Amino acid sequence: MDIRREGQARKRTIRRVLYSLTALIAILLITLGLSRLKPAAPTIERSTVWPGTVKRGEMIRNVHGLGTLVPEDIRWIPAANEGRVDRILWLPGKVVKADTVLLELSNPEIELAMFNAEWQLKAAEANYTDTRVQLESERLDQEATTAEVKAEYHQAKLKADRNELLAKDGLCAEIDLKLSQVMAEELDNRYALEKKRLDISAESIQAQLAAKRIEVDRLRAQYQLKRSQFESLKVRAGVDGKLQQLPVQVGQRVPVGTNLARVADPSRLKAEVKIAETQAKDIEIGQPAIVDTRNGLIPGHVTRIDPASQNGTVTVDVSLEGELPKGARPDLSVDGTIELEHLADVLYVDRPAFGQEKSTVTLFRLVEEGKGAVRVQVKLGRSSVNTIEILEGLRVGDQVILSDMSAWDAYDRIRLN
Repeated sequence: MDIRREGQARKRTIRRVLYSLTALIAILLITLGLSRLKPAAPTIERSTVWPGTVKRGEMIRNVHGLGTLVPEDIRWIPAANEGRVDRILWLPGKVVKADTVLLELSNPEIELAMFNAEWQLKAAEANYTDTRVQLESERLDQEATTAEVKAEYHQAKLKADRNELLAKDGLCAEIDLKLSQVMAEELDNRYALEKKRLDISAESIQAQLAAKRIEVDRLRAQYQLKRSQFESLKVRAGVDGKLQQLPVQVGQRVPVGTNLARVADPSRLKAEVKIAETQAKDIEIGQPAIVDTRNGLIPGHVTRIDPASQNGTVTVDVSLEGELPKGARPDLSVDGTIELEHLADVLYVDRPAFGQEKSTVTLFRLVEEGKGAVRVQVKLGRSSVNTIEILEGLRVGDQVILSDMSAWDAYDRIRLN
């Protein structure tokens, strides 16, 4: 009986060991299998993703930027002289002419200088008139003297001629003839001198009057300058247009050069569009553009590209060609789209949330009739505002998820609900 019981106990022990080994091996196999299993694909609501379809055909490359409408012709009116703002006659928004007075300044020093220059000019003009009268009087005296000497000369000449005729008949003494001839010769010389003196006096009068006239002209120019400075205290628009800004107040003291007002022609506007410096490299003068004013689209073309960038953007001027829609005015915010080029027969898709041109990205491509998506590597080419060229990784008709999928970077496959 003892032998039988010992055999049975040994069998039970062996059986337990076998069971334990079997269970251990099974656990190891299960653990190994589980470790090799891939993580389960997460499930995403289809309505939360943005799919796009790969197409082939013509792709228009363009760049987009925000901007404002600005007048093509802008005139800033600076203060020509220092002064104090006395009156503001018009406020921004007023349609003005070139001679419209916008505001008035005051400067007592300029006013006093103008009055002094005016009186100096009047004194110089009076002095010129007095000098001219005196010189004309002296000239008349010289003319009278010359005429008197001329008359005396003619009388002496006649007397000498008479004595010569009488002397031939013996009726006149020789001495009287010689005396009359000497007298006539002396008066002839004196008459010649008086004529020269008369000619010289005429030149002298012209020289003296010219000097006086130069002084008058100098004082007149000085007076006109002072008067123009005084007139500039009445600030005029200078051009026809609309008053845009008037950044001064009554009583304010303004130095020379201060901008007092801005006048522009509101009928001639252009768009200043800010383009990201990374997208501005392909923009050229003359390229077509479309400007959206929110009230209508206006065609145009690029006329200027700022050579420098500011705050990561490049300013591009777009000249507007179409009729301005209602509500278009300076400083209005607009959207500008510049067309770079047409690409014929290329593979493209709507631009994904992440991915720059000429780079390689990974996108989720829809499979199983849109019930799932797998990660694929895609090589991108040239880009536009809304589309981008596909070089490798996708085919026509493929659907990819374009929205941000960075939350599922750890998964190569997802399921769509």
